[in-house]
Amino acid sequence: MFESLKKKLSRTSDKLEEEIIEEAKQEDNLQEETGQKRSFFSFGRKKEEEIDESTLLETSEDVPSETEEEKKSRFWSRSKDDEEESGDEEEKPEEEKKSHFWSRNKDNDESGDEKESEVEEEEKSHFWSRNKDKDKDDSPEGTGGLFSFVREKTISEKHVEDTLWELEMGLLEGDVAMEVATEVVESVKEDLVGRKIKRSSDITEYTFNALRNAVSEIIDIPGKSMTEMIEEKKAQGEPLVVMFVGINGTGKTTTIGKLANYYLKKGYTPVIAASDTFRAGAIEQVTHHADNVGVKIIKHQKGSDPAAVAFDAVEHAKAQGKELVLIDTAGRMQTNTNLMDEMKKIKRVSKPDLVIFVGDALTGNDATQQAVKFNEAIDIDGVILTKADADSKGGASLSIGYVIKKPIMFLGVGQGYDDIREYDAEWMLNQLFSEDEVAVEE
Repeated sequence: MFESLKKKLSRTSDKLEEEIIEEAKQEDNLQEETGQKRSFFSFGRKKEEEIDESTLLETSEDVPSETEEEKKSRFWSRSKDDEEESGDEEEKPEEEKKSHFWSRNKDNDESGDEKESEVEEEEKSHFWSRNKDKDKDDSPEGTGGLFSFVREKTISEKHVEDTLWELEMGLLEGDVAMEVATEVVESVKEDLVGRKIKRSSDITEYTFNALRNAVSEIIDIPGKSMTEMIEEKKAQGEPLVVMFVGINGTGKTTTIGKLANYYLKKGYTPVIAASDTFRAGAIEQVTHHADNVGVKIIKHQKGSDPAAVAFDAVEHAKAQGKELVLIDTAGRMQTNTNLMDEMKKIKRVSKPDLVIFVGDALTGNDATQQAVKFNEAIDIDGVILTKADADSKGGASLSIGYVIKKPIMFLGVGQGYDDIREYDAEWMLNQLFSEDEVAVEE
């Protein structure tokens, strides 16, 4: 998921590192370090590594250490054994020992000087040849090197200007909404400018954290989960009524089947209202899903009043003690005034607790614009994005909740009835800021 967006985030770090290293090279303020360069996404594992180290320390503290007396006893017994062994050997004359000692040190000094000289020359040659290669491709990525700065550097606005412009263009190309792209860029700029850096790895780490913080603010829109709302309504002896809206082809009816299956497995009893009465095929489709998952469906003839179907489904749920009503509505374009008015009527009659917009994640910024129009017309309460597993860009997932200020509630992650998951902002962050793909299943 979101591979295209992940590459753009990683490129931001690489670009900034290139800018600062090039400037440091011109200032003669750069020196090579030993060690392996860490990748952009590897900084996401830092906290886990720290936890593991602390656990190891705690474990080692639990093992009883030697007392001072035991240490002394072990020392003297070992010394005694050494004396007994050495006593059996014939002692060398003192002069011979001294001669051997000084000649060995002399040899060591001479060979040591030669070795140090060779190593120093080799290091210089290696450093300058790498810089020479670096000049050719003008990219620190080409060398894979780790560098530090002789004099500490500070990230300034001029360093991030080109980098953040490129990031903003990349986000827009990834179907991220304009206001979201701007917000991310401003947040990253505020976080980075003024940072003191001593080595090139600092640039990567600070950029990673700045981007992660910016995105986490964007995607984490507070709101109650549907499960919590079902429990609250159940305590009042009422069903939770949920109305689904959206345009044709987004997977709205299939999503209703998935949710019916999801809550059936949680021990609730859903009922589906076939309130898309404009097409006979729509009634057959939602009936097919209801039969497959094993839930009751309330339906009328084609062309009947959609609001009446929704009302009957709510009354049935109340009479039978069912906890959840899922109302399917006709797919309609947000620009069709007559159909939007019909949708408002269904809302007035059925009095839903939740109105959920179902959008196709693959349509990117179009899904965001559709959600804005539906929100203006009917005041939606949340969003479900379908086909999120096939979304390489991630624009809709990043933008839609922030733009309309309503939470994403579920993500469709496959074609089967079990392929739906409750939205979790932390899981989304891991999808965007992890080196490996995170499993889309629970």
